[in-house]
Order: sequence, then C-alpha cells, then structure tokens
Amino acid sequence: MDAEKKKKKMNLPNKLTLFRICMVPVFLVVLVAPLPWPNEAVMRIVAAALFALTSLTDMVDGKIARKYDLITDFGKFMDPLADKFLVFSAMLGILVNEAFADLRPVFVWAAAIVIFRELAVTSIRLVAAGKSGLVIAASWLGKIKTTTQMAAVVVVFLEPLILPFKPFAEYHILSYVFIALMAVMTLWSGIDYLARYWKFLDPEK
Repeated sequence: MDAEKKKKKMNLPNKLTLFRICMVPVFLVVLVAPLPWPNEAVMRIVAAALFALTSLTDMVDGKIARKYDLITDFGKFMDPLADKFLVFSAMLGILVNEAFADLRPVFVWAAAIVIFRELAVTSIRLVAAGKSGLVIAASWLGKIKTTTQMAAVVVVFLEPLILPFKPFAEYHILSYVFIALMAVMTLWSGIDYLARYWKFLDPEK
C-alpha cells in the first residue's frame, strides 16, 4: 500500500523530469536571445553547461526511479518527452544562431531526421496506449540514441574552444563525426521501434 502511495505522488524522478522541461525555455533564451555576451565563447560555454547539466538529470532520475521502485507511467511517458523537448530546442537554437552557420547546411538534415523520428515514435506510443493501454518505455537503443544526440549538441557547442586548431577549427571535423553518429543512431532506433510496434499501425484495422 505504501509503495502504491509513493508511486502516485509526484516523486523525485518525476520532479527532475519536470525540471528538465522547465529548463528548455531558459536554455533557448541563452541560445537565441540577443543577450550582451562578452564574446561568442561565453555563450557557447553557458549553453553547453546548461544543456549538459539538464541532460544529466535524465540519467539521475532513471537511476533513482529504478533503485527505489519509483517507476510510474507518468515517468515512462514524460521522461523521453522531456528529452525530446531539450534536444529539439538545442537543434532549433543551433540552426537559428549565426555562430553555428558553417554547420547549418549539414546540421539541418540531421535535425530533420531527429525531429521526424521522434514525432513518429511518439505517435506510435500514443497509438499503442490508445489501443492496448501499453505505455512504451524507452528501449536501450533509444537511450543510446538520446546519448548520441546530447553528445553531438555538446560537441557542436564546444569544439571551437577545445580544439581551436586546424583542421578541427576550420572544418568542424569532430562536430561532423558526432552529427553523423547521431543521425545513424536516430534512424536505427526509429526503425527498431517501427519493427517492434508495427502491429499497432496495421492499415487494415
């Protein structure tokens, strides 16, 4: 009975998930608002720090939920959704901010893959929940996908600062490697979800 009451309350993992969602507009302001930064490096560091710290709450809330048996349907649904909000905001901010203009012709395609995949998988989750009441938690492949997305964003922010020499500074080699890895893992995990839950999308039903 006590365990059931704990699950029904807004437990710590769910609070961390809501915190992650609330940090999205703050992060976007840093990325796209015309704030009086002393220089571009400061903006990149602040954006990377906010993004990384907020992303870490994803790992922390999952560990707490599993360790103390605080896994809820709310957490299964909102936790991956919070990750999507954060990643989407980062990608849109990168595409809008002129500091990342050199990467834009390639990054826009990777961002499109990510957004399309996330919307498709979210739709599958909603259909599955509507037809069978099944709440689809993030798979191990989905977690790897999320990790590569977050790593790619941090690398795009910080590469000019941590590798300020040729050819990295001029050609963004590390950023392109991580963007490609992100795109591949996003496609792979999306195809995996479609294969496993296609039965809920039967066009004859």
